Amino acid sequence: TVYRLLKAHDLITSPAYTVIKAAEAFHTQTTRPNEMWQTDFTYFKIIGWGWVYLSTVLDDYSRYIIAWKLCSTMRAEDVTDTLDMALAASGCDHVNVLHRPRLLSDNGPSYIAGELAEYIEANKMSHVRGAPFHPQTQGKIERWHQTLKNRVLLENYFLPGDLQQQIEAFVEHYNHQRYHESLDNVTPADA
Repeated sequence: TVYRLLKAHDLITSPAYTVIKAAEAFHTQTTRPNEMWQTDFTYFKIIGWGWVYLSTVLDDYSRYIIAWKLCSTMRAEDVTDTLDMALAASGCDHVNVLHRPRLLSDNGPSYIAGELAEYIEANKMSHVRGAPFHPQTQGKIERWHQTLKNRVLLENYFLPGDLQQQIEAFVEHYNHQRYHESLDNVTPADA
């Protein structure tokens, strides 16, 4: 086949990302903040407006919500905007660090886009993707989105600003007041 011929002549290059399975991820747990960030989108319905999408960056070690943004689309540009916010909030954008955070995401269109790959390379980061159809690999951010929705979706929203205020208040509560058993009963800000 064509594939075998290309491979035999070393013309097949490895992808610019790595796919990991959850079992492999648990063997290499993070040991410090800003070692790996998880990112994903979730969606909310605003009555009379339609759907809005929440792009979030969560620190894998501390579960701290570093950055989030409500978006009207789920494009790579929305991801890079959220990553810009995360790099600024963590201080990784203006200090010389030996290892930039690795980014863990699913295989959604915005995460496999060339624009995101260029951004990650330009910012000296690396990108790891979970196995297709295996959301457990990104379990921490999936759980965060579920927890957020359980609290925020108790009300109906008619304006994006109302939803934004509720998310902002819950992120503040989650990062600074909500204790996590998995973090030895400290808040993400204290981990």
